[in-house]
Amino acid sequence: MALKVAKRGLIQPFMVMDVMRAANMAEAAGKDILHLEVGQPSTPAPNVVLKAATKALDTNLIGYTDAFGLPQLRERISQHYKNAYAVDIGADNICITTGSSGGFILSFLAAFDAGDKVALASPGYPAYRNILKALDVEVINIETGPETNYQPTPELLGRVKGNIDGLIVASPSNPTGTMISEKGLRDLSNYCQERGIRIISDEIYHGITFEKNAHSMAEFDSECLIVNSFSKYYSMTGWRLGWMVFPDKLSRSIECLAQNLFISAPTLSQIAAIKAFGCKNELDSNVARYRTNRDLLLSELPKAGFTELSHAEGAFYIYADISAMTDDSAAFCKKILNETGVAITPGVDFDPERGRRYARFSFAGSTEDMEKAAGRLKKWAEQ
Repeated sequence: MALKVAKRGLIQPFMVMDVMRAANMAEAAGKDILHLEVGQPSTPAPNVVLKAATKALDTNLIGYTDAFGLPQLRERISQHYKNAYAVDIGADNICITTGSSGGFILSFLAAFDAGDKVALASPGYPAYRNILKALDVEVINIETGPETNYQPTPELLGRVKGNIDGLIVASPSNPTGTMISEKGLRDLSNYCQERGIRIISDEIYHGITFEKNAHSMAEFDSECLIVNSFSKYYSMTGWRLGWMVFPDKLSRSIECLAQNLFISAPTLSQIAAIKAFGCKNELDSNVARYRTNRDLLLSELPKAGFTELSHAEGAFYIYADISAMTDDSAAFCKKILNETGVAITPGVDFDPERGRRYARFSFAGSTEDMEKAAGRLKKWAEQ
């Protein structure tokens, strides 16, 4: 008799990882590949972070921490909220997580039961949708477009039939790089508070903005859950470290979940990350490069036929409407990889309904790579 395979594991793959694997295989075979597919900084962690990790390896046991994380790191994050947003978040309301991924798992488990309904913008980060489905939470896709800057609004939420239990927001967002204004966040908060809808705010791209600073949902909603990460602005992707902010009512639930699921986030990463908050000049120089890369692609991609582009206000992504070229983004991106060596991500990863007509460009790499990629795409379009 065949053994059972649990249905909760039968979710969609995180396609950008499949694209990255194909690009890496081509690179291993000797092809010159330009990586515009993956949202990963091309810079290492700040120098003082690296030095702190090295010192800890020589002097620290590197054992488990409390499930909520090192008190010193939680206190430093608490201070960050005062400095960046003028919001008083106590260290007792902060949990250090295994990347933002751990934060989403803890948030969804603590806030929602199987059968609950959680709304999110489409296009959006695919792991939200896939994790929720694995937990038997119903996903409500809110189709957004340029008219709302690819972000949810109370008006769009009002069109949903029936009640919803949660809303995920991301500003800046993946894959579009768009942001929600201060008024927009306040309006969403008011709408959700009036209806008993729990907000999960993904703020992992805070710090990477080009036109205005990002506002935290903590400024407007004391009952929301906030997920952040050291991966993007702090250039610490492989360190697998993030944090979440939670209200008092969920404290014990999150602690018990964290104890059983993760024990604690990586201790070495926690020790080193305390130093990350003192590296603003170094980290902002990365953001300046992202801005240069963004401006270059916004100028050059239309010359290669990519004329409908999202207004990337933050993060390091541009979302392109490629419906004039194809209605099969997966095949289109594969063709571009094979013929130009430029790796980009098909939109089906971010929008299961309309993503066949979209693709995402990541400009997290070097400016030289962006210049080469634009040149190759323009030459490809001419041919």
